[in-house]
Amino acid sequence: QVQLVESGGGLVQAGGSLRLSCAASGLIFSTYSMGWYRQAPGKQRELVATITAGRTTNYADSVKGRFTISRDNAKNTVYLQMNSLKPEDTAVYYCKAALVGGSWGRGTQVTVSS
Repeated sequence: QVQLVESGGGLVQAGGSLRLSCAASGLIFSTYSMGWYRQAPGKQRELVATITAGRTTNYADSVKGRFTISRDNAKNTVYLQMNSLKPEDTAVYYCKAALVGGSWGRGTQVTVSS
């Protein structure tokens, strides 16, 4: 089955940076679009960034210019580089492969303090 394991979260001050990683298995990784989502307490899960198999990227307006999604197909890993972090970025971050069902993973907690 498809398994996605997020890592790299932590506590950081506003203005700081983090790099999240998502290690994938159970799929031909290089052929899938991948996305990062986040969910803050009491809020709906939202799409943060996507990257296609051809490495076309898209970002939510709230993170555009601050976050960068990338992928390393040799490592079956997608990354989310987060710079200039704001308290509003605090959430659990999840990765997802397009058109793949199944439950969400545990995610990784990002907490940005002011």
